[in-house]
Formats: sequence, C-alpha cells, structure tokens
Amino acid sequence: MNWRLIDSGLGDAAYNMAMDEAIAINVRKRKSPPTLRLYGWRVLSVSIGSFQKITDINIEHCRSNNIPVVRRPTGGRGILHGDELTYSFSSRKEGLFSGGLMNTYRQIGIALKSGLEIIGVAAAIEIERKSGRDLMRSPLCIKSRSYGEISFSNQKLIGSAQRRWEDGFLQQGSIPYSIDSEKLTAIFRLQNAEAEKTKVGGLRKLLPGFKFEEFKQSLKLSFEETFGITFVCSQPSPDEEVLAHLLLSEKYLDPQWTERMAKKI
Repeated sequence: MNWRLIDSGLGDAAYNMAMDEAIAINVRKRKSPPTLRLYGWRVLSVSIGSFQKITDINIEHCRSNNIPVVRRPTGGRGILHGDELTYSFSSRKEGLFSGGLMNTYRQIGIALKSGLEIIGVAAAIEIERKSGRDLMRSPLCIKSRSYGEISFSNQKLIGSAQRRWEDGFLQQGSIPYSIDSEKLTAIFRLQNAEAEKTKVGGLRKLLPGFKFEEFKQSLKLSFEETFGITFVCSQPSPDEEVLAHLLLSEKYLDPQWTERMAKKI
C-alpha cells in the first residue's frame, strides 16, 4: 500500500494551515492517498486551536513584534512555532483508521514514538485520558499532555490535535527542536521564564548532535514500519494548490476567522 509523503520546507503561517486543510479535503474525496506532510515556519509564528479564545495570547505583543498569528483547523491549545518540525497527517476514516478518535491518536502516537526511538530518545505515550477541564487549564499546548501525545522525563516533546469529519480526519502536531522560553512567557502571559524551561523540552537539548534531516528520515521509516505501507515522496497536487490558495484568501488570512471563537462546522 502506498501513502504520500510531502516535505514542504518552510512556509508562512496561514499558508501552512490552508495547505493542511486542502490536503485533508482531497484525501477525504479519495483524490489523494493518506498523506504525511512535514514542514517548518518561515518566521516565528503562533497558532491557536480552532475553538480557543484569541484572548489566551497577547495579541498586541504579537502585532508589535511582527509575529503572525493563525487559527488552526484542528483543536488543542496555543503553540509558538519556530525551531521545530511540524507534521500533519490526513486520512479517510477506514481500514487502519476505522476506529474512533482515541484509537487514531494511539496509532499515530506509536509511529511518532518509534521515530524518536530510532534517533535515541526513549519517549513515552500518554495513556491517561484527560478531562476537558484538565486540558483547558493552560493556554499553551506544550504544557498540557493528553491521550496519545509524546513525552520524555515528564517533558512534553510532541503536541498533537485533530479535526474529524464524518469521512476522514486531519491530525497536526508540533515537534520542537528548541524552546524560546522568554518569548513563550511574553506571548502566553506566563509567570516565570526560568520555570518554563523545566516544563518543556526540545530535541536539541536531549540530543546535542541532533540532525533534523536524519530525524525526518526516522519518521518516514517509523510510519512505514508501524502501518505496513510505503511512502511515495511527492508534492501537493495542482488541485490542492488551488484549494489552498482559496482557503488562504477566504479563511486563514481573514481576521474574522483568526480572532474570533470559531464556530463548529
């Protein structure tokens, strides 16, 4: 079975979200196979969850420091994107993913955990289901761990969130290479930058010789082994490019989408 792997490189915040949703739409329509997309962020950016309040972040600080803010199509809490690898995975809800939300989180979590193990990080998968109240305590994604997410020595390494439709789903996740605790403190109005350094982790701190290209290859291998598939390296289709630019102009660049509490659609 062939799936698709897209390594997009660096992109602007709104475009990254628009492309993830465009790919998910095409996958749901069977126009594209299940797709793992890997990408980064052209400049330091903030993303917030689909149903998160814009007031959870210091929007004026972001504006004055030219930090783009985008609302994701998936749920979860706020993320500061910088020195990291971001992944998205789109599939129909069938075959391997015919189960529910938690089963999907668990399966993808196993693949992510395996990818970390290949580069020498003995990570763990969160197996305790959290209540909504527990997950909403902090506006910052990296500080709260939920089912299927990945941690090491009580520090969260990979934060993920999903958007599910009747026929498919999109999962997005952030894998920090390093953490800028001072910027986190300012953007998310946290109390103490030094204290935050002990709560969050990045792969460069765990692995002094960390090489991001090797890590991307380890993720490719771990997904192939976990799901018994073969990736075909590709780029977004022309249809996906057109749809992404439509979503970009009509949704992800629109302050009405970014700055309000999103309606469930």
